[in-house]
Amino acid sequence: METEKTAAKKRIEELRRTLEYHARRYYVDDAPEISDYEYDKLFYELVALEEAHPEFDSPTSPTKRVGGKALDKFEKVTHDVRMGSLSDVFSFEEVEDFVRKTEEKLGRTPVFSVEPKIDGLSVSLVYDNGVFTMGSTRGDGVVGENVSENLKTVYTIPMKTADALPHLEVRGEVYMPRAAFEALNEKREAAGEPHFANPRNAAAGSLRQLDSKVTAGRGLDIFVFNVQAAEGISFTSHIESLEYLKKQGFHIIGGIRRCSTAEEILSHIKELGKQRDTLPYDIDGVVIKADLLSDRTLLGENISTPKWAIAYKFPPEQKQTKLTEITVQVGRTGVLTPIAGLAPVRLAGTSVSRATLHNVDFIRERDIRVGDTVTVQKAGDIIPEVVCVDAKARTGHETVWEMPAICPSCGEPVIKDDEAATRCTNASCPAQLARNIEHFASRDAMNIDGMGPALVDLLLGARLIGDVADLYTLKAEQIENLDRMGKKSADNLIAAIERSKTAGLAKLLYALGIRNVGEKAAKSLAEAYPDIELLFTADEKDIAALYDFGEITARYIVNFFAHPQTRALVDELKAAGVKTVYEKEQTGNRFAGLTFVLTGTLPTLSRDEASTLIEQNGGKTSSSVSVKTSIVLAGEAAGSKLAKAEALGIRIIDEDEFRRMLEE
Repeated sequence: METEKTAAKKRIEELRRTLEYHARRYYVDDAPEISDYEYDKLFYELVALEEAHPEFDSPTSPTKRVGGKALDKFEKVTHDVRMGSLSDVFSFEEVEDFVRKTEEKLGRTPVFSVEPKIDGLSVSLVYDNGVFTMGSTRGDGVVGENVSENLKTVYTIPMKTADALPHLEVRGEVYMPRAAFEALNEKREAAGEPHFANPRNAAAGSLRQLDSKVTAGRGLDIFVFNVQAAEGISFTSHIESLEYLKKQGFHIIGGIRRCSTAEEILSHIKELGKQRDTLPYDIDGVVIKADLLSDRTLLGENISTPKWAIAYKFPPEQKQTKLTEITVQVGRTGVLTPIAGLAPVRLAGTSVSRATLHNVDFIRERDIRVGDTVTVQKAGDIIPEVVCVDAKARTGHETVWEMPAICPSCGEPVIKDDEAATRCTNASCPAQLARNIEHFASRDAMNIDGMGPALVDLLLGARLIGDVADLYTLKAEQIENLDRMGKKSADNLIAAIERSKTAGLAKLLYALGIRNVGEKAAKSLAEAYPDIELLFTADEKDIAALYDFGEITARYIVNFFAHPQTRALVDELKAAGVKTVYEKEQTGNRFAGLTFVLTGTLPTLSRDEASTLIEQNGGKTSSSVSVKTSIVLAGEAAGSKLAKAEALGIRIIDEDEFRRMLEE
């Protein structure tokens, strides 16, 4: 007679098989056989049975896909197979050149795999004996991060494969479908949070959440596009391997075609380009690869990219729409920026209804008028901009726009400076104040977590703050009754404000928003003038003589500290306990007198980490190569900076040599 325990085990196994089958039909095959309601009923029956019988726990159970315990950090993972990158090309001529060179190298016409290039985040998935054991990000291609728990929440990643190979490693691209992206941004807007710029950014941010429950709610998907390593099976071609992976339960992108000539390849690229708008996900190009694995061996590799593949990148997506109005936005430095109001149009994954027009000269040069039909694109797939006007589409009802003579925020006069910018002359302008406070609290400045634009507007509207110094007088009880706040949020904000007091002089100088003073300049200034009081009497020529500074920046700094408002503000910050001195953390003088420029991706160090090591050992870093540069530290995909260093005869080192220098 069947015992209760045996019956429970049998039902658990049956439910797991059933749920895995229906998940595949829904997510991979796009052919659901049961309703969401029926699936959920089966799912929660399994949850209840597993809770009642923990002895039957399984790492591959469908219930593991909802997210587990939050992590403190991601572990580093060294990839068994290097996750390289491809050479990008941007014209059909370059595609034809690639095909010609491949034919010449092989002495015959090869077969190519031509496939859509999904715009996402590259990951590695590892299976041992058919069971998913680890997933990691690409990182720098050699070392990535273990994001296994987050990847388990992606339903198109099988927890076990049809064939239990001893070892299988595949590579795929995690992405966010357009529908999931739009739903996420709607949710963030309702919560008063900023939108993600595009689906790729949203996917990257979602995959790197320390709490996998957050990832589980983001609707991520994946297309697997390569076998990295396999034991127990071999393949002769790339497309053959993809067909095998599809049978194993992996999600493979559609639109892959075998081509033998440049004409066939270009025809398929054009066809995929026409399909971009109709796809439920974003593609940013087309990948062309030698299909036969033996051909890949013959063609070989460059230092950082294979010779047997390229990625053709689509040009920025452009669309026409109507420019319905031009409004003006006032920035934190008082600059008035004209903004185009557009009839909504979909570009690079989002609906665009606004675009920057930069300045009045930009508008005049292109003769942009209200009512015009304009072509728009996203610069870098992020920032919407107007490219040109369709003058032939004019009806005669378009109107010429003029920059206002007074600030739309405060009503004070505006002036046009020698940089083509129009500025408000009122230092107390409310719009400037809001942007200044946002900048002061931003991550790279004083890093006051939670102090975003919505909260700044709330605090200003409630007249709880009038400048950045007032942040340090806020009390939790003043904040907790504001809209969308509460006791916990208020306590967290006060704690973040308190922590910011120790940010140090370099961060403070950047936070103050002095014109032309970015993060690096602020740090150099703090090193040269390690007490803020020294800047009130600093000489313009002395500042201009600092590395990477100049007369214009020096004049801005001197003028800023000559203003009575700056004196009053610094006194208030000091009285509140904000640190206004610079304490340089230095562990040695190995790099004293040396100026480094970093370029490319280093194997194990981020640029920030390498810069910190240089500065801790007495060296300096610069963003550009010049005759003053001592050493260029170069990594993978180093670009024009490396070429310039070679031309100037500047010493070039890699990370291994850099580490040896540190150990000397």
